[in-house]
Parts: sequence; structure tokens; C-alpha cells
Amino acid sequence: SRRAGRSGISVCAWYFLSFSVFSVFFFFFFFSSLIFLLSVMSDGTSRELKRLLGLSDTDVKDISKGKIRIIPGSSNPRLAQSIADILKIELTPVHLGKFSNGETRCEIGRSCRGLDVYIIQSTCNSDENDNNVNDNLMELHVMINALKGASARSINAVMPIYGYARQDRKDSSRAAISARLVAKHLEASGVDRVITVDLHASQIQGFFDVPCDNLYAGPLLVRQVVREQQERKEKDPNTPELVVVSPDAGGTKRAVGIARHIGVPAAIISKQRAEAGVVAEMSLAGDVRGRRALLVDDMADTCGTLIKAAETLLEHGAVAVDAMVVHGVLSGPAMERLNECAALERLIVTDTIPQTSNMKKTAKLQVFSVAPLLAEAIRRTHFDESLHTLFSGQW
Repeated sequence: SRRAGRSGISVCAWYFLSFSVFSVFFFFFFFSSLIFLLSVMSDGTSRELKRLLGLSDTDVKDISKGKIRIIPGSSNPRLAQSIADILKIELTPVHLGKFSNGETRCEIGRSCRGLDVYIIQSTCNSDENDNNVNDNLMELHVMINALKGASARSINAVMPIYGYARQDRKDSSRAAISARLVAKHLEASGVDRVITVDLHASQIQGFFDVPCDNLYAGPLLVRQVVREQQERKEKDPNTPELVVVSPDAGGTKRAVGIARHIGVPAAIISKQRAEAGVVAEMSLAGDVRGRRALLVDDMADTCGTLIKAAETLLEHGAVAVDAMVVHGVLSGPAMERLNECAALERLIVTDTIPQTSNMKKTAKLQVFSVAPLLAEAIRRTHFDESLHTLFSGQW
């Protein structure tokens, strides 16, 4: 009986040991497979699997734990803060100011040695201080130089709007190509990459010898317009259909691309300028009669073109006119013109240029943020992932 009892205990011990070994190997294989799955899910080919599991790219790779710094310039601090909030990163403090003679001074508030640094700086007139385009451009150069001396691993200039982009070619015998000049100055300062939104002309990327990523905010605005049109149709089935209109021949590709994307016709306005900022004559190619017109352009400065285009569209039978531009420069008499123009119902812009003060001057202005677009571009760049899907708005 003792021998039988010992035999029973040995069998139980053997089963217990076998179960323990099996459990160890099972859990080891399970967690190894899970870790491998999460690692491959960072690749673009696994996006559908991530969607099914309810995970985003940020869930897989947390950028807040990376070797990265986000530094705000003084031109657009609200946008910089929005980007940092999306990425769940604290903004790196930077002390910016001017000497008594007006020279720009800069001191980075934290160590950036061996880190990837992203400077958020729109080269435009500031909304919250007295800096103009030139001040903010010089401020960007000085910050890049400071980071170069601080031994940053890479210096990335995130320029929501690229200043001096309108002079991108020699259109007269003694004209400057300022877009190229700015590119060469940035490279001389020590920048390693430039990320920008809706360049005035895509060929400006060719002025750089370092990578230049030109993102497109158009899809963000178009989705909003289409959503509003669908809501209008739900309320009233007789709502006029849309027509996409370019206010000049240079924007034909953009207008036709957007029109094809949302399945509506396009029209083109040809303009003749008397001088810079002054439109002398406009002619329309296309049918807008009985439709709601959507003017699309990359920027609006004094709004002279948009106002005259809106009036031309109403003269040709459009029932209403909205305008959609990425960069709302809105300088000089722009706000006064918007308020006085009955032809234009609404101007949709992004926050590549701060619009806080302009929002208080007119009820026609509607602003959408490009922070999610730029935050995703920064995240992908930091993790060496493809930016291909962010270029899907290239019309």
C-alpha cells in the first residue's frame, strides 16, 4: 500500500510539473507574439488590423517617451500648444525677446543635446505681439542656430505658413526669387528638415537640398464643407448643388481636383491685375447658375480677389458664395472688405496664421485647426514612418 501511495504521488507530481512547464511556455509564446504583433503594427501595412483592435499609431508608439523636444516660436503659440497637447508632450521653454536696438535674442530653456527638435514657427505677422513677418523669420533663424550650438541631433522647422512664397519665380527682368532665398537661409542656419502646409507653389520644395514636406490642409476643410452640404440637403432636398471655383487660373488644378473628389462641377475665373493686390478685370469659364459656389485658394491677403470673384459669381447666377482658403493672411483692408461685401457669405480658413483678433472683427470668419495634421507629421517623422497618407490631399 505504501508503494502504491508513493506511485500515486509521483504521478500527481509529474502531471503538476508537466502542467507548469506547459503553462510557462504557453504564456511566453503568447506574450512574445503580442509584443511582435504590436511592433509590426507600427507599419503602414497593418493599419486595418489596428483599426479592428481600436488602436491608433499613438497607442502603439508613445512619442512622449521619445527623445524629442517641441519648441514654440512667438508667432503662433496657440497652434504650438495644440500640437503639444495632441502629442502629450510639454512644450520646451524658450526665452525670446529683443535687445534695445531691435535685434532678436534667443535662449533655449532646456537641454536638447542628442534630441530631435521641432520648432513651431509661422512666418507671418503675429497676433499676440508686434512681430511682423521679418521678425518671425529672423527669430526662426536664431532658434535654429541656438539649437545647432546646443548639439541637437536633428533640427526640424515646422512652418505652418512659408513666408515669402509668392515670389517663387522671376516674372520680370529684375524681380527677386525670395522663396529660394528663404530656403537657402534656412539651410545655412542649420535646419535638417522643413515641414510646411500648402506652399504657394509646390516647386518651392525644389529650392531645398534638405527634405521639405509639403502637407495639404485642403481635405480638412473640404470634409467640413461636404458635411454641411449634406446637412442642408437633409433639411431641404431642394438645396442648390455645389460648384467649386478657382478665383484665378493658377488654382485650376486645385479647384478641378477638389471638384472631382466630391463629385461636383468646377469653374475657373480668369483675372487681370492692374498692380499687386489690385484686380482690374475678371471673366468666368464654367456654369454656376443656380448653384452654391465654393471659391478655393491657398491664401487670402487683402481679399480683393475673393471679393471681386464673389461678385462675379453672383452676376453669373450663383445663389450663394463661400470661400475656402488655407492661409488667412487678411492684411490691410481685408477685414473691412469682408464686412462690407454682401456677395460673400463666409470665409473658411485654418490656424496656420493666428486669427484670434480677426475673429472679433467679423462673423464671416470660420477657423479650423491644422494641429492634428502637423502633430501626426511630427510623430511619423520622429519614428521614421511614411508620410504618404498625409499627402492624400494633393489635388
